Amino acid sequence: MSEAALNFSTPDDREELARAEVYGLLASLFYAAPSVDLYEQLRVAVTEAPARGAFLETSWSELVATARRLSLAQVNDEHVALFGGVGKPEIFVYGSWFIAGTLNEKPLVALRRDLAVLGLERPQAVLETEDHIASLCEVMRYLIAGEDLSVSNLAAQQRFFDAHLRGWVERLFDAIAVHPRADFYRALAGFGRDFFAVEAQGFDLLEA
Repeated sequence: MSEAALNFSTPDDREELARAEVYGLLASLFYAAPSVDLYEQLRVAVTEAPARGAFLETSWSELVATARRLSLAQVNDEHVALFGGVGKPEIFVYGSWFIAGTLNEKPLVALRRDLAVLGLERPQAVLETEDHIASLCEVMRYLIAGEDLSVSNLAAQQRFFDAHLRGWVERLFDAIAVHPRADFYRALAGFGRDFFAVEAQGFDLLEA
């Protein structure tokens, strides 16, 4: 899973690049605790809104403040406590779980079919199934920033978002927000919720 550079507030950033970077950041942080480099970038990040206006500024500031307050070891321990460990995790981060109530169900089959149409498949080295929130965010980043405009375009983004993210991510963020062990990831869930709300609104406007 690749990491996103935190260049959100650069004056020359285009909106599409900023969106792709946010998806990349969410993918990195949900896939694993931040690396040393990403953690340090978070701690020194500016707190201006990273994409599509000031609506995201409050939750982004809270995420940066939480990264500054907690040590990297604490963030790592929290990631393991919430999403890892032996046996059933405290919080599942898979679309099938929230849509169908169990893993590896029909939503994953439909997702794999759509990924095949896009020419995408899970690398053999990746153990998580394709409906992991990090994997879905990576696909959205590709659909925004990819060079093949026949695949990476606004219509494809809307279709993928509506089919595989819109219906369940808010419930994931809610589950993280109320978990007693969540601290850094509660802040990340708040930012993620705000970002996905902006994305949903933007896609809705395409149909207006």
